[in-house]
Amino acid sequence: MTRVLVLNGPNLGRLGAREPEVYGSASHDDLVAAVAGWAAELGLAAEVRRTDSESELVGWLHEAVDTRCDVVLNPAAFTHYSYALRDAAAQVTAAGLRLVEVHISNPYARETFRHVSVIGPIASGTVAGFGFDSYRLALSALSPPSSRSV
Repeated sequence: MTRVLVLNGPNLGRLGAREPEVYGSASHDDLVAAVAGWAAELGLAAEVRRTDSESELVGWLHEAVDTRCDVVLNPAAFTHYSYALRDAAAQVTAAGLRLVEVHISNPYARETFRHVSVIGPIASGTVAGFGFDSYRLALSALSPPSSRSV
């Protein structure tokens, strides 16, 4: 079974409480449950992690390289300025692994400063603006071809 790390950055622990008009009313626990269900349907073993720490995210990306694991990454606010995270994410794709950048909202429909991603140019792909379904679409892209529903 293909293992995938699903990594979530700052403030995603506040899902359901933080700007529900942007991020919806479902919690991070709801996201974890949804990812587990989608992963199982797609024949993936997904491990969901969340942190507000840039250094912890960098370490998890290094772990993905070392353990040969594809990644779904919602870098959250780090999307726009974290070159440390960008460099760690680049190591994932340079190792021949796949990294899908994910966003619950559509950054291009929001404030101008959110229009720039330092992760997008090195990611295998980006899925944004579909709420939690952004994760489902990303997992589908990483699933074995026989499991894909998209």
